[in-house]
Order: sequence, then C-alpha cells, then structure tokens
Amino acid sequence: MEPITTEEKIIRAADKIFTQKGFAATRTRDIAEEAGTNLALLNYYFGSKEKLFRNVVREKLKMLLSAMGPIASDETIPIDEKIRMISENYTRLLLENEDLPLFILNEWSVNKKLFADLIRETRQHAEPVIEKQLRESGMAITLEDLIVNTLGMIMFPFIAKPMILSSGLVQEDQFAKFVEKRKEKIPEWIISITK
Repeated sequence: MEPITTEEKIIRAADKIFTQKGFAATRTRDIAEEAGTNLALLNYYFGSKEKLFRNVVREKLKMLLSAMGPIASDETIPIDEKIRMISENYTRLLLENEDLPLFILNEWSVNKKLFADLIRETRQHAEPVIEKQLRESGMAITLEDLIVNTLGMIMFPFIAKPMILSSGLVQEDQFAKFVEKRKEKIPEWIISITK
C-alpha cells in the first residue's frame, strides 16, 4: 500500500472538518492541524479555503452522482431495474457516509451555483434516457417526481436519523437493518405509485 501524500492528508482532513463544521465555521488552521501539516503547505496545494472546499464538495457530489449517473443514463437498463439499482447503490453509499446527505443539503443552500455546475452533465445524459423509458413503459409519473420520490425515500431516513432514533421508532443498533429493508421496498413503492 502506497503512503498517503500530504495533499491526500489535507483533503481527508478538510473532508472531516467541513463535514463536521460546514464551510463558514471551518478555519484553514483547523484543517492543517487535522492533517498534521502547516498552513503554508495547505496554501501551496490548494491556494485557499474556497478551492479546498470546492475540491471536497466535488468529491462528495461525485460519490453521489456515481451511484446514479451511469445507471440512469444507460438505455439498456429498464426503468424498474434502474430504480432498484439506484436504491441499492445510494443506501450502501449512505450507510458508509451517513453525514453525506446533511453536508450536501447544508452546503447546497449556500453554494447553489457550484452544485448546479457539477450536476449539469449528469442531468444532460440521464434525463432524456429516463424520460424516454417512462413514456415507453407507460408509467404515470413525471421525471421530476420519479427522482424526488426515489431519492427522498432513500435519503430521508439518513437526514432524519436523530429524530427517528430519539422518537424510538428505530434503535441505533437497528438503523442499518432498517434502511437495508427499506432499500428492498423502495422500488416496489415507486413502481406501485406509477400505476
């Protein structure tokens, strides 16, 4: 295994600190300390807090888009199978990165243009394919509703996890099992509302 470079250490530290504190509350000094380096090296590699943040956000958004983009834009995968695959991929990704949905939502409200620019390409490739498949399958749902309903059903438990746990609906040690079961049901629920 190759040793981690200073640049990678800085990115990992920035990811951790930005996720915990958000952009506004994060200081470059916090990131440098977490990375075990100094501000001069952080500035050498990234130039500014903004550039480092863009790098972190870009990587996080790529994680999300890679769980959906290639599947959504593949014309050979039937629409119902796409929903199942996206449900599986997103659930797995979010179980491994539970802070990701809140981080993206919080930062999206502040950095709308950055996020819009990053998702534009995925939308350009996927939307025409999905719209065509929806028409051909006779599903009575719009593209927008399909995306919002599917992603909402997958992401909401992660966003609302504190409320779900504190209300006693699900115990902490059962949360992963809870979302794994939902992962299997979400495609059925989505398909049933399109009929």
